[in-house]
Amino acid sequence: MEVILATVIFIISYIFIMTEKINRAVVALSGGALLLLTGVYSANEMFMHYIDWNTIALLFSMMLLISITEKTGLFSFIAIRFAQRVRGSPIPLFIGVSILTAIGSALLDNVTTVLIFVPIILKVTKQLSLPAFPYLLIIIFSSNIGGTATLIGDPPNIMIGQAVDHLTFLSFVNHLAPLAIIIFIIMLALMVLLFRGTLTAQKTNIHELMAMDASSFLVKSPMLYQSVFVLVLTLSGFMLHSILHIELTIIALSGAILLLLLTEKEIETEHIFAKVEWVTLFFFIGLFTLVGGLEEVGIIDEMARAIVRSTEGDFSKTAILILWISGLFSGIVDNIPFVAAMIPVIEEFESYGMVYLDPIWWSLALGACLGGNATLVGASANVVVAGLAEGSNQKIPFIRFMLYGIPFVLFSLIISTIYVYVRYLIPYMSQGL
Repeated sequence: MEVILATVIFIISYIFIMTEKINRAVVALSGGALLLLTGVYSANEMFMHYIDWNTIALLFSMMLLISITEKTGLFSFIAIRFAQRVRGSPIPLFIGVSILTAIGSALLDNVTTVLIFVPIILKVTKQLSLPAFPYLLIIIFSSNIGGTATLIGDPPNIMIGQAVDHLTFLSFVNHLAPLAIIIFIIMLALMVLLFRGTLTAQKTNIHELMAMDASSFLVKSPMLYQSVFVLVLTLSGFMLHSILHIELTIIALSGAILLLLLTEKEIETEHIFAKVEWVTLFFFIGLFTLVGGLEEVGIIDEMARAIVRSTEGDFSKTAILILWISGLFSGIVDNIPFVAAMIPVIEEFESYGMVYLDPIWWSLALGACLGGNATLVGASANVVVAGLAEGSNQKIPFIRFMLYGIPFVLFSLIISTIYVYVRYLIPYMSQGL
């Protein structure tokens, strides 16, 4: 009975999220409340086991940092300078923001990167009277592809890296970055071809942009220098977290609290808290509770074990199936719980005689990270971008995003299948491991 309840509540909630008739945060939270009322899980289980408070705290902290920094005019300054560098040309701007997002997502993490770049690109597109959707779409795709390339780029990679000791930062770069670069280049070329007709700016707007004094937007007060210092300090902490042995959430939270303390005299804390994207945060909480229902009744775990049964322990079939199942599943729900369920299952493969599991780990990482591009709820970065866009009256339609996301994910998985087969499975079969 509980399995049916959890499944029905999840499906109905997902349909309402897709149709966008009701606020998505309200829908997700309502689904979580129904799971509590029907006894699928207890309040203690929901709050202690299924809501990922580390993710919530990380997002909240970065929103505080970005909100305070935005008050200094720094993002307006960067946006105008960036647009002036490409002389207001929409296509170079499109390519530039995509490359910067991908690099930032690989070196930092994709959620932090989109929190920085989305406010900037929204300001530029408004100034040039350009449609925001193509730029927001390319930011989401680029952030998830860039996040695939490194250990710290996307939460699934962090989880896999923590579970498998010999998979280091350099291991992820060596095995995943080449494919991420290939997919990114193809994706960028396709997106330019798709949107080149709509990405045109009026000459009047370009002239106005080139005549603007970007430095006039900077509020040159102590808060500006404090914001830049703390933001750089926090981002440096993200890059060095594996050396410092400090969790990303702690680094972000410490940076946010430090900046609140430093700027308390210049700006009221209440104003900063009012700028936080609360709808996005509560949507995440609701999404975690919905997926938690599927976890509680064993649906996710059973799906993971069904993979093993369906391939009858065949190594090559298992690696490819995990790639596709994780890719398709991650487009429907957040990839974090699926990866969490899959890790112990893959660890058990050794008992089935599989002594070389690295290709399976890479398949899981590729599927979970790249599959997040399918829908607006497929990855944390997607949800954040949608929330920031909605806050600026540039709402991203769920169905419209899917029309681009699903075909691109299928294409990414085909390329990944070829990559995994050629780089890992052919050598494995030739050596008879």
